[in-house]
Amino acid sequence: MTRDWDRRHCARKGHITYAPTEPELRDRLHVATAVGEAWRCLRCGDFSVGAPHGTGAAADAPYVPRGKALRDLFILRFLAVERLVRGVFIVLVAWAVWKFSNSQTSVQQLFNDNLTLFRPIAQHFHYDIDHSPIVDTIQKTFQYKHSTLLITAVALLAYALIEIVEAFGLWAAKRWAEYLTVVATAAFLPLEIMELTHKVSGFKIGTLALNVLAVLYILLAKRLFGLRGGAKAFEAERHGASLLEVEAAAQQASLRAREANVAEALAGVHRTVPLDRVAPQPDEAVGGPSTIVE
Repeated sequence: MTRDWDRRHCARKGHITYAPTEPELRDRLHVATAVGEAWRCLRCGDFSVGAPHGTGAAADAPYVPRGKALRDLFILRFLAVERLVRGVFIVLVAWAVWKFSNSQTSVQQLFNDNLTLFRPIAQHFHYDIDHSPIVDTIQKTFQYKHSTLLITAVALLAYALIEIVEAFGLWAAKRWAEYLTVVATAAFLPLEIMELTHKVSGFKIGTLALNVLAVLYILLAKRLFGLRGGAKAFEAERHGASLLEVEAAAQQASLRAREANVAEALAGVHRTVPLDRVAPQPDEAVGGPSTIVE
């Protein structure tokens, strides 16, 4: 069974209607009912009773994702939430390293206490936190100098900032965020593969698979770096799915069909009326009233 993303979204968020100022396009989106006027939703295409949410030229209508674009937006926002959670967690780790950088004993004690708290959660996801290369690396940093701990905190904070920027950009479906996500995620894939060489776990494999799929999906679906026609083809596909674009194209097709029918009718008239039935005009009648042979 095919999932109707448009109607499901409208059922949760409500319809979005718009009244274009172009008369013929306006008529295609409007209908009068016994309970009042109704306008077509720009997302699902159903008519909604009531005044439109906006009005103006068709070119100024809000972009409403629908169909494949709406499904892509859902996937991007799922990735945005995952990036935000990861970024907040790394910020907390960076704060802990900076807060207690002057006392190696305090830092180690804090980390061990938090490790004890996170151990049941890690076990629930079948992740061996005691033999994690990441945990081992953090344990080694406790033996470093104060300046080394500060550098570690700054590096973690920078990585967290990238993750959070990605999250907000992906949530808003910004194209620059898609490029940033692909580049940043692909840059850390070798590190994730190296972790798998130390110890294989289902959590690591799942994380690696999610990141690889995210990179491939964004690359191909969003046509980044010129793939599948690049940004021009992506914009054409996105606007081609817009209801106003569809209706405008249908209007143009209707006008062309009407013009073709008129041209065909005129051509038929010329074919059915022979020229010898039209009497020639006498020379002396030039300038006078025309004569039509019955």
